[in-house]
Amino acid sequence: MTSFIWPDFYFARHGETDWNRERRYQGTRDIPLNATGRSQADAQGELLRDLLERDEVDPASLNWFASPLSRASETMERIRAAFDVELPPVNYDKRLIEISFGELEGRLHAEINREAALAPGERDASYWHFRPTDGENYDDVAARLLDFAELLTDNAVVVAHGGVFRVLRHLVEGAPHGEVINWPPPQGAIAHFSKGVMAMHMADGPWE
Repeated sequence: MTSFIWPDFYFARHGETDWNRERRYQGTRDIPLNATGRSQADAQGELLRDLLERDEVDPASLNWFASPLSRASETMERIRAAFDVELPPVNYDKRLIEISFGELEGRLHAEINREAALAPGERDASYWHFRPTDGENYDDVAARLLDFAELLTDNAVVVAHGGVFRVLRHLVEGAPHGEVINWPPPQGAIAHFSKGVMAMHMADGPWE
């Protein structure tokens, strides 16, 4: 958590990919959505439209940001297709790309030796600073997100990745390292960060 005052904004993790389903380290690899992921993204669009109507926010007044990786950019395109008004262009920002797993990318979670990395659910707080060979740690991601945050405005929409989602929970809510690195960021959801608190909204039912 930092002294930066975060504006209110809406965040969506991209829909499912085959590598997500296989529990394979994805990172900066440009893996496309699968059929489930495309359906999730379509549902996220309808959900965001409903949330903006509820909050009396004009979607044409927003700034729209996304990671340039195709799983995020297609999710953004599908979300925006739910709106019947002309929207501002999307700002594709490299600072929103997923955390790099370096030499681990492409390998299954189950394949990785416990001394090299631990899958979510098995990590202790020190994993926040673990940097695989040729990769990043979560502190690296936090630095680039704080840089990106200077562009954020109230009610902006951001579409990115699970690792980015984890770091945002720490930066915005102050959630501890040990919690966020083991938290499974949902797909098919819209998170509304408002006044330093995250409210999660699921396309297929309430968040638990």
